[in-house]
Amino acid sequence: MRDNGAPAPLPHPDALTAIAPALLAWYDGHARDLPWRVGPAARAAGHRADPYRVWLSEVMLQQTTVATVRDRFVRFVTRWPDISALARAPDADVMAEWAGLGYYARARNLLACARQVAASGGDFPDQAETLRALPGIGAYTAAAIAAIAFDRAETVVDGNVERVVARLFALRDPLPGVKRQIKDRAALLTPRNRPGDYAQAMMDLGATLCNPRAPRCPECPLSRYCAAHAQGIAATLPARAPRRPKPQRHGVVYVAQRLDGAVLLETRPPTGLLGGMPGWPGTDWRDDRPAPAPPVKADWQPARGVVTHVFTHFHLRLDVMVARPQLDAEPCRGRFVPDFDPGALPTVMRKCWDVAQDALDDLDSRNNTGTTE
Repeated sequence: MRDNGAPAPLPHPDALTAIAPALLAWYDGHARDLPWRVGPAARAAGHRADPYRVWLSEVMLQQTTVATVRDRFVRFVTRWPDISALARAPDADVMAEWAGLGYYARARNLLACARQVAASGGDFPDQAETLRALPGIGAYTAAAIAAIAFDRAETVVDGNVERVVARLFALRDPLPGVKRQIKDRAALLTPRNRPGDYAQAMMDLGATLCNPRAPRCPECPLSRYCAAHAQGIAATLPARAPRRPKPQRHGVVYVAQRLDGAVLLETRPPTGLLGGMPGWPGTDWRDDRPAPAPPVKADWQPARGVVTHVFTHFHLRLDVMVARPQLDAEPCRGRFVPDFDPGALPTVMRKCWDVAQDALDDLDSRNNTGTTE
C-alpha cells in the first residue's frame, strides 16, 4: 500500500493513448484460437461474433478455466446451437450437460435467460444496461457481451484484466478493496475503436504473458508502459488481503444400487447449493442436524474412506453409506434410476460414487461367500 494512501499516479497521457493500439497490434498476431471467438482477421473481414456463443462462453467461464470449458462448450452448442434450441431444452437435460462445470445456479439462470430472450424474439439486447436486466447477467457479463458481440465501448474487467491493470498502474492496495480503482483505470484505457477485440486482447494478455506468479515482461507489448515492471514489482501485484479460513462442514450420503444396476437418486431442491442437480440422498451438510434415516430399507454399510470437496465458502467432508436393496424395496426419498450415467452427476456426487464402488463390491463378495457356505 502507498504510504500516504493516495492512488498511484497516472502515466503520461501519451502513454494512456498508446496502450490500446499497442495491445491490439499484439492481439492481431497472438490471439488465442477459441471455439466461441471470432478472431481479429475474421472480424476485419466483416464477420461478427454470435451473441449467443459469446453469452454462453462467458457464463461457462465464470469461475472455470478455458481448458475445462473448451470441449464442453463445443459439445453444448452442438446439442443446442442457438438460443431457441436451448430455450426448448428440458431442464434435466441442461443440468446433466452442465455437470462438472460447478456453480450450478449458472445453469438454472442460463435456461431462464434463454427462455426470456426467446420469448422476446430471440435477439439479445445490444446495450450493457439492458443486458443486465436478464437472468444471471451481471455487470461483467453484460459488458463482455456488449463489447465482444456488439462492439460497444464497454470496460470489461475479469481476473486477467484486473491483474494487467493493477500492474500497468502499480496499484498496490490489495484485492478486493482495490477493485474500484482497477475498474476506473481500466475505463481510461478502453478504446472506441475495436472495443470487442481490445477486451479479448486484455484477457489474452493476462492469460498468456501477464501471468499471476511469473509475468513474461520481456515479451509483453505493454512493458514499456507498465509502472509495476519499471519498479520491479510486477510479480507481487495485485496484492490480496489475507483470506479467512473456510469452515468445515460434514455430512452423510446414502448410495444404494440394486443388483439390476439401478441406483437411488433424488433431485436436489431448485435453489441452493447444487440446486436442481441429481444426487444421493443424505444430510444437508450442517453439523447441527442429525443424519436422516436411510432412504430405503437395506443392510447399510460404511464405505472405506471419506469424500472431501471444497466449495467457495466451506470445506465439505462426507461419509458414504452403501447398500444393495431388494428389487422390490420402496424408497422414502428419491427414485431408482435404471440407466445411470455418473457423468451427469455434479463433481462431489461423482466422488461419492467412486468411493462407493469398492464398498459395493465388498457387499457382493460377502453375499456370494455367504451363499456358497
